[in-house]
Amino acid sequence: MYNNYGASYQEQWLQQMMEQKQLKDFMRMYSNLVSRCFDDCVADFTSNTLNDKELTCVNRCTQKNMKLNERIGQRFAEENAKLMEDQAKMGR
Repeated sequence: MYNNYGASYQEQWLQQMMEQKQLKDFMRMYSNLVSRCFDDCVADFTSNTLNDKELTCVNRCTQKNMKLNERIGQRFAEENAKLMEDQAKMGR
């Protein structure tokens, strides 16, 4: 009974750690995206709003980076699936 409780607690702790890491990674990615697109696109500081050129640039930059991150996630999932499949074959 103690072992089951310990395993359950460990699984919960591990799940919390993974969720915290995912949130931290997401926030880092978001911060990098904002910084990159701002640095690349915003040049006029005489107004408190973006001009049309800056707005277009920010939109394109954001879309480009979101697509890149989506593609990286897909490739990671594909590679992870291959790895799991290879491990399953070795375990037979």
